[in-house]
Amino acid sequence: MRNLLVGLFRERMEPTVIGYDNQSCIKLSKNPMFHDHSKHIKIRYHHLRDYVQKGIVKLPYIPTDEQTTDNLTKALARSSFVHFKDKLGAI
Repeated sequence: MRNLLVGLFRERMEPTVIGYDNQSCIKLSKNPMFHDHSKHIKIRYHHLRDYVQKGIVKLPYIPTDEQTTDNLTKALARSSFVHFKDKLGAI
């Protein structure tokens, strides 16, 4: 999608921001070295790491209790549901 938009409008795009609540995954994406704990991950799944290194994607840490998308993916208690619904601006 990014390639299509850049090709059509010839403008440089800002990095895509994906909020993540897994700090070890964020650290692994920023570190290009392979470690004993990441040996089991196949090479073809490291494309996210490549995007982070190229500046195409940013992975900021967002705590689990602030992930507004949880409202769309998990069964939540009523209070959490209302909180996230209000943050999303949904009716």
